[in-house]
Amino acid sequence: MFQILVIDDDPAVQILLTRMLERQGYKVLVATNGQEGIAKAIACCPALIICDWIMPGLNGLEVCQRIKTDPQLSTTFFILLTSLDSVADRVKGLDAGADDFITKPIEQNELQARVRAGLRLHQLSRDLQTQKQILEAELAEAAEYVRSLLPNPMTHPLNINFQFIPSRQLGGDCFDYYWLDSDYLAIYLLDTAGHGLRATLPSISVLNLLRSHALAGLNYYQPSDVLQALNNTFQMTYRNDKYFTIWYGVYNRVKRQLIYASAGHPPAVLLSGKSPIKPKVKTLKTPGMPVGMFPEVKYVDDFCHIEESSSLYIFSDGAYEITKLDGTIWTLDAFIQMLVNSQFQCDGKLDQILNDIISLNSKEAFEDDLSIIQVKFD
Repeated sequence: MFQILVIDDDPAVQILLTRMLERQGYKVLVATNGQEGIAKAIACCPALIICDWIMPGLNGLEVCQRIKTDPQLSTTFFILLTSLDSVADRVKGLDAGADDFITKPIEQNELQARVRAGLRLHQLSRDLQTQKQILEAELAEAAEYVRSLLPNPMTHPLNINFQFIPSRQLGGDCFDYYWLDSDYLAIYLLDTAGHGLRATLPSISVLNLLRSHALAGLNYYQPSDVLQALNNTFQMTYRNDKYFTIWYGVYNRVKRQLIYASAGHPPAVLLSGKSPIKPKVKTLKTPGMPVGMFPEVKYVDDFCHIEESSSLYIFSDGAYEITKLDGTIWTLDAFIQMLVNSQFQCDGKLDQILNDIISLNSKEAFEDDLSIIQVKFD
């Protein structure tokens, strides 16, 4: 049974509305002023509210504004009862959040029709809210599943740490690092285009494929060969419009040499040198289209010697494509400068870097997955 709250300071109107609505099978609550009406609405969460516009104390517009700002009452349908019928007055009501109007004197058939229509919209809003909550719960479970697949931090012989914050919609970030043998470490980070499970599932597929070495005959020590094999395996079709960017590297800890290749991914950033005040900065990126976009794409390798006291950062574009408080978009160059500053200010602690990024974000949640891997070689 739907519950309806009537807010009106006129006893005659209270009795009239109560009788009309109870005949239709609705449960009716009555409040004699705006303050009492708000209190009863918060306590009972009615499906529909009929509120007089002109009342002593809080008027109908003020009651409506208070009701509409309460998240618990977001699906409650609000009808203003008024003798004002000018366009300007109705605009005021709509701006305050009113969903509909009933003009005095009250006509029974009109009241019944507007109440039925309001309750249908209330039920639809509740159903949509329920589905939204179910979807958000499923996305949260999916994010936890992705997190469970990620590797554990490493402390020996290298120090590898990471931060992973999935967006509210869940994106396509995924990464891994593991020893190919006792001397060679493979490390990569990929970002599938789009959001939701359709972006997450291809990322998980790539992770499982590389982790299990399921691509037969592939030289996993050669990054360009790995990207070529992935491009051959994950081509876009009319059923699957997903592609992904990836940065893949292999580190030889004996020779202190890093070989790497990238496919449309942001560059990794290597900070070297013993001076934290002014470290050497090198961006590591090779040419190459995102994986899956075109079938005939060639990927190339590049090499880098790792000096002592070096740190490597591999990240997705969600780490820097952030809308700041002033409405501007943060840039890759500004993000790299933050990494440089962190070497001096907090010894490159990844937790502090993440806190600095969060403080820049103007929104409650990130619009895209945020992933950062930090490798400290010494």
